[in-house]
Amino acid sequence: MSVGQRFSFAGQGFQAEVAHGGRGTILTSRVFLGRDVSHCRFVDLSVVPPGSEIGAHTHDHDNHELYVIVAGRGLMELDGEVFEVGPGDVVMNRPGGTHGLKNVSGAELRLVVVEVAAKAAALG
Repeated sequence: MSVGQRFSFAGQGFQAEVAHGGRGTILTSRVFLGRDVSHCRFVDLSVVPPGSEIGAHTHDHDNHELYVIVAGRGLMELDGEVFEVGPGDVVMNRPGGTHGLKNVSGAELRLVVVEVAAKAAALG
């Protein structure tokens, strides 16, 4: 079964949510849910408004989560290390790792979040 698809921030029906206990609300749109057709579990398009954040949280040991920053700037927390991220940055959150992301700019921070089964990631 083919899972080739194209996704865009334009025209998405975003849902507001507090992400992992972070400050403020973010907007998310789950554009792909892998289920049994892919090692990719999901793809989310997310918008973090200025001053909002995805709270620091720890994942299970069965997945990798990738953050692809497409617009804006933020502070990424990854296993206790904090560093700046911006357009073009890709951050891989390891299985069992702790991470969070805070928008520290005056503009929206847009990112693509991809969760992949850890076993599948090890094959590549």
